Amino acid sequence: MKKKLIELKNICKAFDGEQVLSNVDLYINDHEFITLLGPSGCGKTTTLRIIGGFETPDEGELLFEGQKINDVPAYRRNVNTVFQRYALFPHLNVYDNIAFGLRVKKVKEQEISERVSEMLSLVNLKGFEKRNVSLLSGGQQQRVAIARALINQPEVLLLDEPLAALDLKLRKDMQVELKNIQTKTGITFIYVTHDQEEALSMSDTVVVMADGKIQQIGTPIDIYNEPINAFVADFIGESNILDGVMLSDYKVRFASHTFECLDKGFAQNEQVDVVVRPEDVDVVPVEKGMLSGIVTSVTFKGVHYEIIVDIGGFKWMIQTTDYVAPDALIGIYIEPDAIHVMKKSEYSNMFGDYSTFSDEIDHLSDVTEDEEE
Repeated sequence: MKKKLIELKNICKAFDGEQVLSNVDLYINDHEFITLLGPSGCGKTTTLRIIGGFETPDEGELLFEGQKINDVPAYRRNVNTVFQRYALFPHLNVYDNIAFGLRVKKVKEQEISERVSEMLSLVNLKGFEKRNVSLLSGGQQQRVAIARALINQPEVLLLDEPLAALDLKLRKDMQVELKNIQTKTGITFIYVTHDQEEALSMSDTVVVMADGKIQQIGTPIDIYNEPINAFVADFIGESNILDGVMLSDYKVRFASHTFECLDKGFAQNEQVDVVVRPEDVDVVPVEKGMLSGIVTSVTFKGVHYEIIVDIGGFKWMIQTTDYVAPDALIGIYIEPDAIHVMKKSEYSNMFGDYSTFSDEIDHLSDVTEDEEE
């Protein structure tokens, strides 16, 4: 049985009259790796700061193990934070940076030595004790910041975009590292990022946020395969999002064709949004296709080709391992389990096809020409 550690009930927060969080309800389990995911300005960092005690909600309750802690100051919460800027002490070496919190608490040096050694081993920095922190790489500095936070044995570690400053390869290495650390320590990690891949690869639970509200909570697989609305479908991975009509259970019409699907429970002839992921579309000869269209662009992505196909004026993205030539006429085939039907929402018609791909490139060339002039 999972133990509920933190609960946010109807949390609201405004800054200068602008609503940043609206009626946020969320609970976080003990030993969980939970990620708050969303674009800039969606409210994820404010949520984290409320949990950490750096902000106070205007309305609602924040409970820690069932106790209301709205007004408990940050230093009295059993929570530590790792920020995007690691805020290490430049005049202290690695050992002294990690030991700092224990020295403030007047822990005996013998115990400090044992616990620092344990932390260095956990974050793979054995042998770096005397190193000046300003001479460390970004990834190493981040490990020191994590060790310094974990040595105080918090029940919860808050991480605010901690990998944002690292290059891609290091970021991927640190994703694995962080998940391992969380698994070994059993500490609850609450992680904030706008990077979908980061959220999907590390988390037990993903909380997708937009416009100060929680849009969807679920496992990474659920969020990816069963997005609740057009915003989530567009934000998590690539998606073709089309207008459709639910003719009856298991039957949906979109792109001027009627498809079998696995969805039910909609009203007859209800207007819906339909999501088809690019990797779930099969390229077939025209005569075998359910739909057909002209290939407008082909991009090699290493493992697969990303092709844009114009089907009746709607630009689809399709990912395929087979090469397809630009301007070719192709057929596409879509299995019932590749179709995901969603209710219409405030985000309907805001996302959809990939016509902007080529428009952006044209616009970029315009800008370059202007600069050259």
